[in-house]
Amino acid sequence: MNIIANSIFVDNQEEALQFYTDILGFEKKVDEPVGEGFRWLTLVSPNQPDGAQLVLEPNGNPIAGDYQQRLFEANIPITMFGVKNVQQTYDALTQKGVHFTVEPTTMGSAKMAIFNDTCGNLIQIVEQ
Repeated sequence: MNIIANSIFVDNQEEALQFYTDILGFEKKVDEPVGEGFRWLTLVSPNQPDGAQLVLEPNGNPIAGDYQQRLFEANIPITMFGVKNVQQTYDALTQKGVHFTVEPTTMGSAKMAIFNDTCGNLIQIVEQ
């Protein structure tokens, strides 16, 4: 069994696509209309083009929107991304205007930071 996709809810798919591709560097994998202005929109890491896809899913369902909002208000990241160097990634993303809610810090054996994706989510980066 393999992980093939991970969904995150977003306020606006087009804005999320721009942030995740232009700022974070992900690549669009699938962009198919699925009715009523929504799209099946997935991204992949350029380092793993055949790896798990990140689904940018609209938060129009009240349960999805509530889930997203509650996690954000509780300062809980919706997902985490692995990076080679947290400090370098933090510096590069800060230069691009990304707002971090937690600056690079070490917790146990993990070095991590958390940023706002501008789409209603907090994302954690972890050094691998």
